[in-house]
Amino acid sequence: MWRGTRPVMTTATSAGAGLHPASRAAHPHAAGIMWAMPYAYLGPEGTFSEAALRAVDPGAEPLSCPTIQATLAAVRDGTAERAVVPIESSVEGVVTATLDDLATGNGMVIRAELQIPIAFALLARPGTALGDIKRVGGHPQSMPQCRGWLAANLPDCEWVPLASNAEAARQAADGQVDAALAGAFAADRYGLAVIAPDVHDRASAVTRFVVVSPPGPLPARTGADRTSVALFLAEDHPGALLEILTEFAVRGINLTTIQSRPTGDRLGQYYFFIDCEGHVDDARVGEALMGLRRVCRDVRFLGSYARCDGGSTHVRPGTSDAEFADAAAWLGRLRFGRP
Repeated sequence: MWRGTRPVMTTATSAGAGLHPASRAAHPHAAGIMWAMPYAYLGPEGTFSEAALRAVDPGAEPLSCPTIQATLAAVRDGTAERAVVPIESSVEGVVTATLDDLATGNGMVIRAELQIPIAFALLARPGTALGDIKRVGGHPQSMPQCRGWLAANLPDCEWVPLASNAEAARQAADGQVDAALAGAFAADRYGLAVIAPDVHDRASAVTRFVVVSPPGPLPARTGADRTSVALFLAEDHPGALLEILTEFAVRGINLTTIQSRPTGDRLGQYYFFIDCEGHVDDARVGEALMGLRRVCRDVRFLGSYARCDGGSTHVRPGTSDAEFADAAAWLGRLRFGRP
């Protein structure tokens, strides 16, 4: 696996060939040559994260990382241009490793999101029968998505949680586990056979992935956007969450995700991860963030970006940019004695 940058000649025929524009950065030591920074993802090869990366930018140079934390660290230390990481499963909810790293690590912002359909197969070495399988490995979020099938077909098997589904496939090929829950596309990469296809319990399961980069100019608003924040309470008191929710509610902002997570400082201390409809450039969202800044100890802005789920932002009467501007103009007239 290539783990560095690759040169791209900046000629009329080769500049940008096969590359997403965002994956090119000028290398300080090479005039006339552009250096394509890789995109980091949760590896090894054959994960759903790699499939998400390919959907984001088929021409990107992939950088396989062993954990979500290592994937994001590769962007922070400049090894990778961007990272593609899972953030939410339609079956198991949020991916806590991603949330906690974004909320508490050095500044990173979400640039885009996409959804990948999730279909699991049971993979094992060729010639393995179902009755031979005693230990099954996979990512911790895989087993709950296949719980019903496993209970019906392998009720006595031992579950072995691993860093990724592709790592489980690799260990199945090496004989460390008997079988792996992974995408069927991983079978050829690791010389495995599909013992049972479609072992997931919900055929409509999807995982939302996000593209993350260091802070910089934000994507322009589209009218169907999502904004993500992590909110840390100034103090724990009755109504603290209500104060946070009120900042959104009075401005007509719909929340699409709200999740409490422990800060790790002490028992009973939490932060809140929130996705809301709208863009930071929308007046109602901007004012809500200012309100949150006043009532929270810390507000981590994690990005405003286009939604990928086809959802549209409903702007309630009285909360449009024009109505906010009209109200601000009215207040200005009052302050200067001209109502």
